[in-house]
Amino acid sequence: VTGGSSGIGKCIAIECYKQGAFITLIARDENKLLQTKKEIEKYCVNDKQVVLCISVDVSKDYEQMENVLKQAQEKLGPVDMLVNCAGTSVTGKFEDIEVNSFERLMAVNYLGSVYPSRAVIATMKERRMGRIVFVSSQAGQLGLFGYTAYSPTKFALRGLAEALQMEVKPYNVYVTVAYPPDTDTPGFAEESKTKPLETKLISETSSVCQAEQVARVIVKDAIQGNFNSSVGSDGYMLSILTSGMSPVTSITEGLQQVVCMGIFRIVGLFYLGSFDSIVRRCMMQREKSESADKTE
Repeated sequence: VTGGSSGIGKCIAIECYKQGAFITLIARDENKLLQTKKEIEKYCVNDKQVVLCISVDVSKDYEQMENVLKQAQEKLGPVDMLVNCAGTSVTGKFEDIEVNSFERLMAVNYLGSVYPSRAVIATMKERRMGRIVFVSSQAGQLGLFGYTAYSPTKFALRGLAEALQMEVKPYNVYVTVAYPPDTDTPGFAEESKTKPLETKLISETSSVCQAEQVARVIVKDAIQGNFNSSVGSDGYMLSILTSGMSPVTSITEGLQQVVCMGIFRIVGLFYLGSFDSIVRRCMMQREKSESADKTE
């Protein structure tokens, strides 16, 4: 589990550990990793289970990533499931975000998933088994005010997941792309400190989920080999609306998309209208405030 020292990644690791898995946690902060290791070990179901910690930046150097995963596989055996959960976020208006933030987010959120996946895919294909999970976001299905740096990196994961699934499906290797909503994690709390007003108001139109709930859904969908993983009614609607040419796991899923698409599109247009209204109101309030300041 990359990004496994906190948030959704940590909860996914706990969920898998509860089911008897051997866990390798990968993150940058060694102290947080060791703290998380102790927390996860409380949920062991047998004496043989192991939690291995590796401190590394998943987005910096592919060869380093490949080497640490080789070491992990020498100790714990081949990777049955890789969960790409490392990620970060920057919010703000497009012109206010530092240019290097766009580069950094693409490195961490996209290449930070490419490198670990590239390091394990050959072995999975040889063994004719494996699961790769990409944790995207609802902001990877729908571009929203304030997420011009973040959303494209999460959209990119879907393109990677779709192309990779077509390559590896004949080898009995399955890809899952998860689209969690706003989730109560340390990263979300940090992000909320700098959110523009428009982004906060748009976010408030839906509830914040608990990381444990999101993790349970993602692990279940990954084990079942589902391509899409969404949480709640809003997540289900978004997955239908953005299904496009994504692969389906069953005929039933495909039929649901066909039947619900038109209705959900109407609902989606109302949402988009309300989001546009929020942005316009905020702009007008800001202009009034600036005008009043000039008058004074």
